[in-house]
Amino acid sequence: MHIITIETKSLGDRSYLVHDGTAALVIDPQRDIDRVEQALAEAGVRLTHVAETHIHNDYLSGGLELARRHGAAYLVNAADEVSFERHPVTDGDEFAVGELTVRAVATPGHTENHLAYLVSHDGQRAVFSGGNLLFGSVGRTDLVDPTITAKLTHAQYQSARSLAETAGDEATLHPTHGFGSFCSSGPATGQDSSTIGEQRELNHALTDPDEQHFVEELLDGLTGYPSYYAHMSALNGKGVDPVDLTVPAPVDPAELRRRVADGGWVVDLRNRVAFAGGHLAGTLSFEHGPMFTSFLGWVVPWGDPITLVGSEEQVTAAVRDLSRIGIDHPEVAIGEDVAALGDGLPMMSYPVVGWSDLVTARQADEMDVLLDTRRDDEWAAGHIDGAVHIPLHELPDRLDDVPSGRVWVHCGTGYRASTAASILHRAGRDVRHINQEYAAAGSSGLMTVTGELPLNWKRER
Repeated sequence: MHIITIETKSLGDRSYLVHDGTAALVIDPQRDIDRVEQALAEAGVRLTHVAETHIHNDYLSGGLELARRHGAAYLVNAADEVSFERHPVTDGDEFAVGELTVRAVATPGHTENHLAYLVSHDGQRAVFSGGNLLFGSVGRTDLVDPTITAKLTHAQYQSARSLAETAGDEATLHPTHGFGSFCSSGPATGQDSSTIGEQRELNHALTDPDEQHFVEELLDGLTGYPSYYAHMSALNGKGVDPVDLTVPAPVDPAELRRRVADGGWVVDLRNRVAFAGGHLAGTLSFEHGPMFTSFLGWVVPWGDPITLVGSEEQVTAAVRDLSRIGIDHPEVAIGEDVAALGDGLPMMSYPVVGWSDLVTARQADEMDVLLDTRRDDEWAAGHIDGAVHIPLHELPDRLDDVPSGRVWVHCGTGYRASTAASILHRAGRDVRHINQEYAAAGSSGLMTVTGELPLNWKRER
């Protein structure tokens, strides 16, 4: 058995190609299937089956198109309501993929109809667990319907333990989520590999003997997730159109100026420090990198037009990333010299600072407002005394809640603070972007405090 991992770091997910040297199975492919097809070609194998562990909530699947292109059987749970032809799968069904034996195992919890796939060959076993057993934890259980979250959490505990028993300790574990994905819950780790036996010692779903305690702990630890998740499952259930990764012809300077003047989402993909040092007035900072897709999809309202500004390499990569969450055909302005792209738009800048600069300003009584743009759970775990808290994704609608005066903006690493600073700067505020990890605040002499969330707090969506 040969297992090839196809990783999407920007979303914290993995897809898998499993083959015996001749025939192949692909599990949970993302929409940009050219990566899978390249892996198939390099392995020199024929695709016979494509399997979905569940109807995904965090990305658009390429499974339907991949199966159609290769004449492969498309394995989807028979209980899932979908609008396309599939091979309906139920618990215990087995399939032959060349010399490999593939068994579907019901593992409800992450979704109601979740499946895992146990692949075996010549004494070797591999478990493809989707959003059930992850490395260190399990998939979150609150993405389907808030009225059944507790029920799904109990199911997740039971199915994770049942899957471990069915697979056996020697089986290798290959989850789809858990590598930074918001689909994971609890103490999921980003390790590269694991086995069921190792998870018996590390995974709280397998080490906690008290089901009710596990359920309460998982529910208490659930945090916010990106707003675009609300659209993924429905789109996947209808069947996703083939992806088009063609970069459109760039807009001309006049059109770019019009979009900026209209207050549109004109997104600068450059490094956040470079953006702060000089950018077209009215543009916003979404540095292209590992956090780009999730946070842009969280901040920008679903369906709003987006214009990407950056180098050809940055724009090409961003078009691919956004297609995975259903943001297709954004307009673009391509060039290394952003000033030239604007052709008359003024250039703007704001300072990038560290915690020591904030300390100095406070000592001189020059600091006006410290804005914390992290999630509610991060704020509750610890924050700087006197800070104002508005999560990044709420900021565009809550600009009036930011007190008057100069605004020092921070987050956990500096990434979200860059976007927040650019939103405030576009609104005419005097900003300072704190481009330093929150963990360093205390050692800089700033007083940090912790607190519980209010009883009526609402988790971010």
